[in-house]
Amino acid sequence: MIQLRFLKSPLLSSSNILSNFSPKPRTGTLLPHPVTKFKPLSQMDSYSTTTTSSSSSSSSSKLLFRQLFEKESSTYTYLLADVNHPDKPALLIDPVDKTVDRDLNVIKELGLKLVYAMNTHVHADHVTGTGLIKSKVLGVKSIISKASGSKADLHVEHGDKVSFGDLFLEVRATPGHTLGCVTYVSGEGPDQPQPRMAFTGDALLIRGCGRTDFQGGSSSQLYKSVHSQIFTLPKDTLIYPAHDYKGFTVSTVGEEIQYNPRLTKDEETFTSIMENLNLSYPKMIDIAVPANLVCGMQDLTSKA
Repeated sequence: MIQLRFLKSPLLSSSNILSNFSPKPRTGTLLPHPVTKFKPLSQMDSYSTTTTSSSSSSSSSKLLFRQLFEKESSTYTYLLADVNHPDKPALLIDPVDKTVDRDLNVIKELGLKLVYAMNTHVHADHVTGTGLIKSKVLGVKSIISKASGSKADLHVEHGDKVSFGDLFLEVRATPGHTLGCVTYVSGEGPDQPQPRMAFTGDALLIRGCGRTDFQGGSSSQLYKSVHSQIFTLPKDTLIYPAHDYKGFTVSTVGEEIQYNPRLTKDEETFTSIMENLNLSYPKMIDIAVPANLVCGMQDLTSKA
């Protein structure tokens, strides 16, 4: 049986993150493996794929990556797996309830072992598929930030690491869209995929960002989070958001630093922009938020 590592490093609170602009998550001791190379996605689809691999004189490693799309809420779900590990451990980021069967079928077809179903935050525009996945696949653990206030098997904080096989994701707290938003960043080091990948949830979108007018949102906090925790990553880091409404699939830190129409402004201008968006009330929020606070299994929990 695979022994998955859920590593904890000394934790930094969200308040510390925002007052100390660029803290770095501490690294733990992980098994080394050769460098993995990534190629960015270029087209919008409901089933986009990238597989990365490399080898050295002593070993070889491969990260399998899939970008999946749910059309109604324009949500991206991400599948990552270490396919060179004997058990091919995999994780899903931001699964949607309506596409759980599709996602699990892909995992089955690829011969992967799903071990984690993770969320970047408590979503307001769709019901997470995490709870449904747990009811269908034995042993899967749900993950969300401690600051979210949501139920889950494992709660993460800034500086934590989530390992799957010989690969891992760093947790960076990026509150502002909601209090509990986190960004999952692929590991740093010669034995981890390059360029790095940042799964930014709703904190940073491609040429945009998440709204800040509900769920404890704060424009000032979001601005500081993005600039301190995402824009400090290497400029070739690939940006994979939770949503896109314009047909984009991927960006980079360098592109967003240069071209993001909101976050290229100073903080005062950014705050003014966000306060004057005049957005409509999210149509799913009264259903999605209560359900997502209990891992997407609101009905089952109430009947238990």
